[in-house]
Amino acid sequence: MTEGEAAPAAASEQGSRNLVMRVVAALVLAPLAIALAYLGGVAWSLLVTLAAVGLFAEWLVVTGLGRELRVVVPGVVALLLAGLGLMAGRIDVALIVLAVGAVVVALTSGARRNWAVAGLLYAAGAEVASVLLRLDAAKGFAALMFVLLIVWVTDIGGYFAGRGIGGPKLWVRVSPKKTWAGAAGGFVASLLVAAGFAAFEIGTTGPLLLLGAVLSVVSQLGDLFESAVKRRFGVKDSSHIIPGHGGLLDRLDGFVAAVIVAAIFGFLRGGADGVGRGLMVW
Repeated sequence: MTEGEAAPAAASEQGSRNLVMRVVAALVLAPLAIALAYLGGVAWSLLVTLAAVGLFAEWLVVTGLGRELRVVVPGVVALLLAGLGLMAGRIDVALIVLAVGAVVVALTSGARRNWAVAGLLYAAGAEVASVLLRLDAAKGFAALMFVLLIVWVTDIGGYFAGRGIGGPKLWVRVSPKKTWAGAAGGFVASLLVAAGFAAFEIGTTGPLLLLGAVLSVVSQLGDLFESAVKRRFGVKDSSHIIPGHGGLLDRLDGFVAAVIVAAIFGFLRGGADGVGRGLMVW
């Protein structure tokens, strides 16, 4: 084998190893997430709170603020206290705590104030939206599973369509590996999930297809947003905490965007106690 042939072969082997690690990690983490989502209550709120803390910590590392304890501590404390408020059913308290935390972070973070506050709001949005969506006793689990599955199949469909079809790049400057074929593959996969929910009478076909399409696009935009932030600071992966996936930011970027949009939409239609119904019942 020549040197020119060896490089592609090595890259292919590395890609195969990464795929195996991605699959193994997904097989472990996905059932855990689904089980805790099914339990809801404190179990789900605890998972979401810990994930939010991880998102904030990784955001600070990416933006060069990871060692600034005057920024890390108030942000983490705010997310933890907000999580306790959410577990107690006091959304109002959680929002107040997060607002105070954002002010403190803004006052202590210096020149990168905007990035620090954006990171806290990013993590806090995911935390509150994920709990609000599951809070609905009637449709919370179904709504949460809808969002999770849309995000997952968008990612999976995009991965295999992108690798199998290739073609023009989506946005080379931000994410060199993403293709238009991958984006389309993820989009089509999301419609199949939405159709599946409708087939099992978990919702109405037309609205679910529209929601699936919107959330798939939002998920992909969330992925691109996180890639743009990393590109801005010259970072490839937010961390290596999840084998084959990188960090929490790398794994949850699409979900964060999708769950925030889903929760806002559900809240506008169903109120704070009916976010799940607002999303799923038409």
